[in-house]
Amino acid sequence: MAGEQLESTRQALREAVAHAERASELARLLEAAQAKIADAERAAEELRGVKELLSETEERLEAANAAEEKLRKDLAEQRYQAEVARWKLSSVQVARWSRLGDAIKTGKSNPVRLARGLRGAAKPAKRPTAPKRQPVPRKAGDKAPAPGASFQATSSVRTVGGRSVKLKPYRVPTGPNTRPHLTAAVIAAPHGEALLRYEWRQTTGFTPRDFARVLAAEVPHLLLVESVTEGPWAEELRRPDQGLRGLLAWCAERGIRTVFWHTEGTPAEFVAAARLFEHVVTALPRSVGAWGAALAAQEPEQGRRTPSLGILPFAVQPRVHNPLPLAGDRFERVLSLEELLPGHLSYPDVLTSYRWPVAVDCPPGTEPWRMAELAACGTPIGTEPDARRAHLALRQAYASGTMTDKVDDLLDAIGLPSGRATLNISVIMIDRGDLDYALAQVAPQKGVVQLVLLSDAPDAVGRAREAMPDGVDVAVRRSDTELTTGGLLNRALDLCQGDLVAVMDARDRYGEHYLADLSRAFLFANADIVGKAAYYAHLRDVAATVLRQPSAEYSYLPDVAGATLLARRAVLRGIGFADVSDNWADVLMRQCRADGIKVFSADRFGYVCLRDRDRWLLGSAQLVDYGPADPHALI
Repeated sequence: MAGEQLESTRQALREAVAHAERASELARLLEAAQAKIADAERAAEELRGVKELLSETEERLEAANAAEEKLRKDLAEQRYQAEVARWKLSSVQVARWSRLGDAIKTGKSNPVRLARGLRGAAKPAKRPTAPKRQPVPRKAGDKAPAPGASFQATSSVRTVGGRSVKLKPYRVPTGPNTRPHLTAAVIAAPHGEALLRYEWRQTTGFTPRDFARVLAAEVPHLLLVESVTEGPWAEELRRPDQGLRGLLAWCAERGIRTVFWHTEGTPAEFVAAARLFEHVVTALPRSVGAWGAALAAQEPEQGRRTPSLGILPFAVQPRVHNPLPLAGDRFERVLSLEELLPGHLSYPDVLTSYRWPVAVDCPPGTEPWRMAELAACGTPIGTEPDARRAHLALRQAYASGTMTDKVDDLLDAIGLPSGRATLNISVIMIDRGDLDYALAQVAPQKGVVQLVLLSDAPDAVGRAREAMPDGVDVAVRRSDTELTTGGLLNRALDLCQGDLVAVMDARDRYGEHYLADLSRAFLFANADIVGKAAYYAHLRDVAATVLRQPSAEYSYLPDVAGATLLARRAVLRGIGFADVSDNWADVLMRQCRADGIKVFSADRFGYVCLRDRDRWLLGSAQLVDYGPADPHALI
């Protein structure tokens, strides 16, 4: 018994020693793991510091490159001017009158030398070739910037709360412009340039030294000068000198309209320069009174009249202020305006930041134009992301007037043609048996100039004309039971006169802002057909509202719903509708893909697909609610 107890004790001691050894090994491993974690945290902290340093270095490098490019241009100009001076001197020296003078001067005391000199001066001499501007060559390995690169976003790193986030910069479009018949010479800060550069053919970058040469290449119809505080014209605008006076005299000789645009500073700072222009406009309505007093306080210079006074406010420019998203998802955090827009960002980089977060919390007193630009980029303003509120704010930003609308007013005021392409709409609708319901979907729409209705209803012509607003042309044709849906649409298409053609389904529900919201996409998307791939649907048999493809908003896609089709008339006529009744929209989309025609999917709001039952829709969309769709879709 004693032996067994002793053996049991020994066994327990061995197990205790083994446990102790394992505990000791575990403690050692834990200590090693904690040391590695500490090292990793230090490395991560160092990496964050390196990333921030790299971001700062990249920004300094961008600034240095810009400064180097400016110095290179200045050096090239100085070299050219020196070559011009030498060429002028050489031209004078070989001129016949100059050589005759030299011969008379050197031979006045020697008749033989005089005669020889006069004979030589009488012979024709070859004049030197005028110099041409030559860029200063770059060092080996340098790469010339691509056209338009100077106005592209370059900063791809943002820092929020000590965390560096990499994003893909928004690509600023290079064209087209709204009024290709009009050329404007513009002196503006980057913000002003971004607002104006799509409104006409725009010439920028000229200086007080070279404006005559630069502008002579394409003589402008208009000179617009912003109250800039930096750049080669800043000093001239505060104390007008030969540069500004020479520029305005050059414009006056050619009948070019001149406009001074006040965007910052006080009228007193710029009134001396503004008096030299034909027209003064301000972006700050509150300063109109001060400008009127400043302009009236002193008589204009002899030969000049007091400039007219008007308003040209900052407004949304659809080509850059639009809901086209950045690559990837939005940054999942609500940012303050200060976090979103640090002071070092260039304006093209500001356009990237506008599209970045899920929402922006703007403090009281934020400039209304800043709020409008944010809203136009589809970014919710407030402490909570809200897609419906963001869409309403976007609509309001555009409804308050785009930069194109403001430039129309400016051109009308100064006497230049403001003509541009329109987005008038012809609507095609096939009556499905309830004509009053169908007309109620079209009548509230904005921008409609024509309704092409296919209906066999009694007195369809009178009912349609009574329902539609004054000024809308109504064309009614009877349906033909022998024709397919595609055939009927082709018949209606031949009657369309609007710039855009919309196909609306008489079975479905359309909000009053449907066409206004949809046609807006043509202001910023490079597409010939716009519609909705993301939309709400209501299935009556189960009383369910579903949302199809919510991620398909504001993107180029292979197809959109046929009942939401809005297309350029010339393009749609070129394609035509297939002679089928079922799936005519699918056939049309396949033809677009085959012909390389771009199709753009807009927002999810303003339209509801109504069906008694549709198993495919029910299975391919996400459930939103058991109840009507209007509260979700129609805003």
